[in-house]
Amino acid sequence: MALIYVVEDDKNISEIESFALKNAGHQIVECACAKEFHKQVQERIPDMVLLDIMLPDEDGLSILKKLRATPETRRIPVILVTAKTTEIDKVKGLDSGADDYLTKPFGVMELISRVKALLRRVGGMEDEKFLRVGILFIDDEKHVAYVDDKHIELTYKEYELLKYLTINQGIVLSRDNLMEKIWSSDYEGESRTLDVHIKTLRQKLGKAGSYIKTVRNVGYFLDLDTDV
Repeated sequence: MALIYVVEDDKNISEIESFALKNAGHQIVECACAKEFHKQVQERIPDMVLLDIMLPDEDGLSILKKLRATPETRRIPVILVTAKTTEIDKVKGLDSGADDYLTKPFGVMELISRVKALLRRVGGMEDEKFLRVGILFIDDEKHVAYVDDKHIELTYKEYELLKYLTINQGIVLSRDNLMEKIWSSDYEGESRTLDVHIKTLRQKLGKAGSYIKTVRNVGYFLDLDTDV
């Protein structure tokens, strides 16, 4: 169970989000404005924040930047929730330090899925030994991947990259996030290395290669391709 702060000034939306997350087993604190949120954070650091961008007293991006600039709160997972749908809005949110982005209106199941995936990511996912997305299957006990039950030969880094993308299915992972996770924070090589590995992965995965999506100027994510 995670402690999640829902920062949303629309009472109807806040109630829907809170009800869904409570049913999923989480503890919820609702904050209708930035002032209330900052007060709650002073009292207790949450495990995650669901943060609306359009708030009455302070912009959500401003709140996010403050969280990332403060040592005690810089690692709190944050999902931005907004009615803004353009690519530049999403890029701005992710560049400001958001871990994920939900666009209104969204379904309850999508919300729960995104929260669950992000919590798994920050929690390490040590208990997930078998992962499946469509025709892609990963057996982490044996450190192998299959497409249509056919074993795919992967290098260590290719496998780790594929597993990390699969664990976070549907979540856009920034280039910096991927570089730090797969090549470590002290890696001094150029990020072109990431692009080369993505290209090679797509080729090796064959039909499942289309699961790996590119978000221009941001990074990559893996999700089911309905055409496969």
